[in-house]
Amino acid sequence: MLGTQWGDEGKGKAVDYLADRMDFVVRYQGGNNAGHTVVAEGRLLKLQLIPSGILYDHITPVIADGVVVDPRHLLTEMDALRQAGVDVSRLVVSGNAHLVMPYHLELEKVTERFLGKNALGTTKRGIGPAYGDKAARIGIRVQDLFDEKIFRAKLEVVLREKNLILTKVYNRLPLDVERIVEEYMDISQRLEPFVADTGALLHAGLREGKHVMLEGAQGTMLDLDKGTYPFVTSSNPVAGYALASAGIGPKDVDRVIGITKAYITRVGAGPFPTEQLGEVGERLGVRGKEHGTVTGRKRRCGWFDAALGRYAARLNGLTELFLTKLDVLSGLESVKVCTGYRVDARTFDDFPPHQSLFHRAEPIYEELAGWDEEIDDARSFEDLPKAAREYVGRIEGLVGVPISVVSIGPAREQSLPVR
Repeated sequence: MLGTQWGDEGKGKAVDYLADRMDFVVRYQGGNNAGHTVVAEGRLLKLQLIPSGILYDHITPVIADGVVVDPRHLLTEMDALRQAGVDVSRLVVSGNAHLVMPYHLELEKVTERFLGKNALGTTKRGIGPAYGDKAARIGIRVQDLFDEKIFRAKLEVVLREKNLILTKVYNRLPLDVERIVEEYMDISQRLEPFVADTGALLHAGLREGKHVMLEGAQGTMLDLDKGTYPFVTSSNPVAGYALASAGIGPKDVDRVIGITKAYITRVGAGPFPTEQLGEVGERLGVRGKEHGTVTGRKRRCGWFDAALGRYAARLNGLTELFLTKLDVLSGLESVKVCTGYRVDARTFDDFPPHQSLFHRAEPIYEELAGWDEEIDDARSFEDLPKAAREYVGRIEGLVGVPISVVSIGPAREQSLPVR
C-alpha cells in the first residue's frame, strides 16, 4: 500500500480502514519525515514512525530494515500513544534499521541553510544524511545500540569526519562522543525489548497463512530513483523496495494498492504542472486542510494528474486504487483532470523522460461537471451525486486501474466500497 503522487494522499486513513483484515502492518521506508493522520473511534492520532496498524489489537506493527529510525523520536511517539490509551507493546523494530543520529540533524539544518534559494525544502529531520551514511557504509544500526563497545567505536570514526565538517565548514560546535554514548545507552535499554529479526518474523507469519500489509511513506513521485529528482525524498517509496526492505519475495504479493487524492498536492520545492496558484488552489487547500502532519507546512494544490497516475500504476504494478478526499471537490461548478502534457511542440501521455521537459510541461486538461452537494454523509457509493460518480469513473478509466474504495472524509466509516 503506497502513495501514487507526491505523498500526503491519505495513506494513514487507508491503512486504518484496510488493516482490520491484516495480521502485520509493516512500515518499509522513510523515517519521521513522514506522517499519517488517523481519525478512529473518536481519536485523532498523528503517527510518524509507528505503522498505522498500531490501532488494532490483533495487529503486529513492524518497522522494517529500510526505515531510518530516530530512537529519541520513536520513544517519544510511543509515550504519546500510551498516554492516548494505545497499546504499543506489540511494536517490533528491525535490528537492521539504521539510526538517525544527532549529527545527521545538525548537518541537514546547516546544509539547507547553506543552499539558500536552491534548498530542497527537506523536513530537517536528518533523514537524507542518515541514508547517505547508510550508502557510504558508515551508518550506525539499531542492533549496534546493544553493544556499547561497537557503538562507541563506530561513533568515534564517524564523528571524526562529521565534527570536522561542522566546525571547519559551517563554524558550528563539535558534538561530544561521551554525551552521545551516555544518552544512547539509556535509550538502548528502553528500545531493546521491541527489537527483533523482522524478516524472519514476517517469513514465519506468511508460512502460517497470515496476512501482511507493507505500508509506504511519502509517494511515488518522491522516489529517489523514479521521482522528480532532486526534489525527492532519500528513500524508495515504490512497491519494489517494499519487498527488499521487508525481506519478502514477489511471489507472496497478491495486491498492490495505490492511494491517490481526488486532486493533487505537494510540499516543498519542485515541478508541479497542475498546480493552481489562484482561487481554486486556495479553496482546495482550505477545504482539504492541506498542511503537513510532520512540519505543518502549507501544501501546494492542483488538479488531478492522470498522466502521473498512469506512471505510478506502471512503476508499482498497481492492482487497485483507493481514492481519497473526494468530498473536497464538492461545490465546484466544474473539475479538471490532466490527461497529458505539452512541451513545446511535443505531447506526452506519461511522465516525460527528462526533468527539463517536466519542468516546462503544460497540462492538457479535460473538464468535467462538478457537483453542488456536500457528500461527507454518504453511506454508499450509490449515494454520491451522478457527477461525483462519473468523476471517479473517469479517473479509473484514465489511470487504467480499478478504484476499489472512495473516501469522503477522515473517519473510518467515511470509506465507500465501489465494488
